[in-house]
Amino acid sequence: MLSMKYLYRCSLIAFLILTVVGCHRAPDEVLIRQAIDKATQAAEQVDASAVIAPLTDDFDGNSGAMTRQDIGNLLRAAKFRGETLHVELGTVDVQPRGERYVASFTVTLTSGGKLFPSQLGVYKVETAWRREGHDWRCYSATWTQQL
Repeated sequence: MLSMKYLYRCSLIAFLILTVVGCHRAPDEVLIRQAIDKATQAAEQVDASAVIAPLTDDFDGNSGAMTRQDIGNLLRAAKFRGETLHVELGTVDVQPRGERYVASFTVTLTSGGKLFPSQLGVYKVETAWRREGHDWRCYSATWTQQL
């Protein structure tokens, strides 16, 4: 039969392992990549709320060309019209810039509808991220069409 001392020791070790694993936090670069991946998946679902979730309220897209609200409205209109959007994300490069980060990648957009034709193609994208509370949020993005 197992002694109480042995059971106590095993319980303590299990508790310490769970505490260490529970306290482990993903690196900031990984959290930013995860936010980009989630937004990409949401774009394919034409889910405006999920796409704009990682964007700050003062988000600036292409030097004032698009705000957080503009992106949300465009996707809501696409969803209402039954549009489809396909997003192919290239490799995401995340680099620290002081207390902030810059993530660069290419993205290919294709659609089965009529709302997006002039916006389809391959884009080079650079996004800027800052911490807000426990989350990393995108406050700026620039994109240029490559093809």
